[in-house]
Amino acid sequence: MVEPEKKQRGPGRPSKTKTLGTVPDLRDKILDHAELVFAEMGFEGANLREIATRAGVNQGLIRYYFGAKADLFDECFKRRGRLLAGHRHVNLDHLLELTESPSVEDLIYAYLKPQWDMKYSGPNGAAFVAMQARLHAEPEEHALRLRREVYDASVKRYIVALSHVLPDVPKDIISVRMAFLVGAYLFMLNDLGRIGDLTEGHLTAFSKDEMLDQLVRFLAAGLRAPA
Repeated sequence: MVEPEKKQRGPGRPSKTKTLGTVPDLRDKILDHAELVFAEMGFEGANLREIATRAGVNQGLIRYYFGAKADLFDECFKRRGRLLAGHRHVNLDHLLELTESPSVEDLIYAYLKPQWDMKYSGPNGAAFVAMQARLHAEPEEHALRLRREVYDASVKRYIVALSHVLPDVPKDIISVRMAFLVGAYLFMLNDLGRIGDLTEGHLTAFSKDEMLDQLVRFLAAGLRAPA
């Protein structure tokens, strides 16, 4: 007896017979390409067609895994944002294990270092930093909610730690200055070309370590300033 020909599946939903390792790999592949597109085009400029083309999948598959474009953006942001926040928690834990009163510089370095490492980890790390900067420039409630969800727990721990080592500066003022810190480091990670402009070409670039060192010194002085 001749067996009936099996119906070929389209490029939409994955087969239920796929191995368990396939789905996370495909999701990550889509997220990697979406990250690059969102970084290049912004949320408004990006579209699922372009992301699907780059990832080599059907648009329907993106919708199946992630839903609408806004949901895909959120998933992209949360994936690396949570990793970043997690590294900050680990750095702070390690610092507090070494001493109950770390320096302001050590606290700032522990907070910023994961971001620096991600920026220089490759195209997708740099893309996430660009996405992050775009999100911080958005005043919309959705952007604020996403930032609160991903970052607030780690940021507030650093505010508490800074309050302990800067007892003469009110906690509310430290919190405001932490917002200054975030704005400063995001600008420097994404607009390094301004260094050449402002120094009239005398300095055109810093190494990543030199830039981080100079920024830590600057931010520490600001946090220590009298209230």
